[in-house]
Amino acid sequence: MNKPTDSLVPATDFNNEDSNSSSNATFDQVLSARLSRRGVLRGGAGGFGAALLGGIGISACGGGDAATPVPTPPAEQLLGFAAVPKSLADTVAVPVGYSASVLYALGDPLTATTPAFKNDGTDSDFETRAGDHHDGMEWFGLGADGKPSTLSADRGLLAINHEATTDQTLSSFFLHANGGTTTLPRPASEVDKEVAIHGVSVVEVRKAAGKWEYVKDSSFNRRLTPLTDVEIAGPARGNALLVTKYSATGTKTRGTLNNCGTGKTPWGTLLTGEENWFGYFTRTAADDAARSNDKSVTALNRYGRTQGAASRHGWETGGSDDKYARWNISKQGSSADGSDDYRNEMNGMGYIVEIDAYDKTKLARKRTALGRMAKESAAFGVPAAGQPLAVYMGDDARNEYMYKFVSTATWSAADANPSDRMATGDKYLDSGKLYVAKFNADGTGQWLELSMSNSTVTGYATYRFADLADICVNTRLAADAVGATKMDRPEWCGVNPANGEVYFTLTNNSNRRVDPTGSSQLAPDAANPRVYTDMKGTTAQAGNPNGHLLRMREGTGAAAATTFTWDIYLFAAEAGADKAMINISGLTADQDMSSPDGLVFSPNTGICWIQTDDGAYTDVTNCMMLAAVPGRVGDGGKKTLSYTRSAGGTLSVDTQVGKAPAADTLKRFLVGPAGCEITGLTETPDGKAMFINIQHPGETTSQANLADPGKYTSQWPSNAGYGAGKRPRSATIVITKNDGGRIGS
Repeated sequence: MNKPTDSLVPATDFNNEDSNSSSNATFDQVLSARLSRRGVLRGGAGGFGAALLGGIGISACGGGDAATPVPTPPAEQLLGFAAVPKSLADTVAVPVGYSASVLYALGDPLTATTPAFKNDGTDSDFETRAGDHHDGMEWFGLGADGKPSTLSADRGLLAINHEATTDQTLSSFFLHANGGTTTLPRPASEVDKEVAIHGVSVVEVRKAAGKWEYVKDSSFNRRLTPLTDVEIAGPARGNALLVTKYSATGTKTRGTLNNCGTGKTPWGTLLTGEENWFGYFTRTAADDAARSNDKSVTALNRYGRTQGAASRHGWETGGSDDKYARWNISKQGSSADGSDDYRNEMNGMGYIVEIDAYDKTKLARKRTALGRMAKESAAFGVPAAGQPLAVYMGDDARNEYMYKFVSTATWSAADANPSDRMATGDKYLDSGKLYVAKFNADGTGQWLELSMSNSTVTGYATYRFADLADICVNTRLAADAVGATKMDRPEWCGVNPANGEVYFTLTNNSNRRVDPTGSSQLAPDAANPRVYTDMKGTTAQAGNPNGHLLRMREGTGAAAATTFTWDIYLFAAEAGADKAMINISGLTADQDMSSPDGLVFSPNTGICWIQTDDGAYTDVTNCMMLAAVPGRVGDGGKKTLSYTRSAGGTLSVDTQVGKAPAADTLKRFLVGPAGCEITGLTETPDGKAMFINIQHPGETTSQANLADPGKYTSQWPSNAGYGAGKRPRSATIVITKNDGGRIGS
């Protein structure tokens, strides 16, 4: 996923790309703000008494059935639990009456012959082990006969993203016995290990004797890594922009990378988003000239790879084999089409990738019709027979955009259980219209089509599009062309099953200013209205350090609508922050948070689960997850924020603010261990088991302290009794309610 507030992350953090130098407006009117601390969502809360529970050695399962929400039993009270207090403890805290246990952690074997994980840096064979940085995930039920089942609640497959490595400097030191090599060239053995921990896991989980476990020797278990063959599908398949030495036909590529959020299709496949992939590639200092300064240079710059850019881990230095050479995207060959080098290799990353979790014989497919960007999750609108499907997506970088794809094919209920799930994906995801969002200050907005039929796209002077494939590969440039609204880092999105409204997390943006300077700084606008100073200790954090959540209601035409209305559901903020300009949603101590990131609606209860990936509030609390029962767009009203300009005068920004949450509609449910991010969520179809991912605990540990576990900032999950060694590990946990009820009641 992302790193938190930009001012707090090191220069080597590639998660905070900012390559949008277009002149697109941010919103119609501007605000003015300058305040003190941090901001979080506002809601209500229900008291104290959290049980501090770490992980035990058990397994997880998840659920994400796209069925109609189950009616709430009369005796059940949603959000009836006592709110969990903020915490800096190195443990997992859940409400009284709930239990949490570790299910599946970095390095866990996926075959009967893979050795147990020693967790001392000597382990290998990560192609048959759990990867690192567990992120988005989905549940795929299995019946007693081992066949797909939408109803099974005690056996299933978890498809889990493995986004990255802990520590974003050259070497991922927790993976290597002595911390790894921190100079170039990198040893092949280290590179191979780091590559293999990226990608996706598919792992069988089951409930046995009342406890969840993962099935080590399941025939369903597998890993997809950055070296796995993947097909290119949709408009860009076979296009010149995808031609490489590996695939002269431009129809396939190797692997998937930096997988963040997920989605689940109505026909039962996984969608995984490729997020911060650009930083893994390098270009030589003279590459612009080698490319004759053609339009590919414009595209590379727009996607964060200027000439001379260094790669995140130096994987290109691992040896002469193509699997290392691919990370150098400089023009080195003499061919006109790129079939003798990897100048086009990066064009194969940045997509929504579809995977059939049940069938390992089917290659994953990159759905290029949905555009190319720093993908987070992919959320489907509520399917309606005879109507097209809508897929909502965000581009997670500062000043980037929010998107929608509308299928050409209209939904047929018969496709909910097809004989060929990937062919059904071809039907709905390879042909359609791609749109980007523009927001107006009055609470309305437009979906702007990105196609060759839009003269604004074809007439764009900065970049001349050749065809639809070019738009799908260079989607950001097409969005620049039509004047989309720049946002505060769009992260996950989700669709409320009760009313079809679409929610986006906007995690933070350090580049908002009342008086912007330079092309990357933006004034506040209607959809991104806050600018303030948040103090973390003695460190000032400017911009919008705490983030907010925005929601949209489609206009006439439902999924195919080209207009919408919107408001800001919640402003993340510290409870004690100024309520006029920062804690606008009035969050209490049981509700406050910073940097909302993951967002999932339960199809069972309708609860909106909000997860954080924060650095602005971590002097007060570790990252967390909150439960919300949201209202609807328009349940609040207009608010004007007024800022004092440095040269005198006032900057006023109108925005639309949702109804403030109450104690029984928003409260904290979970706090994670030290240094972690809370991310990924799925449930069993009955809503009685929930799977959550704890990503990169102990991330703030210094490489210099590798030899002294006492200096690790986290020892989770070993301090909770799970696994060998003391090095912190990303892991999937399973949460159940002690009385057997549904999670969140």
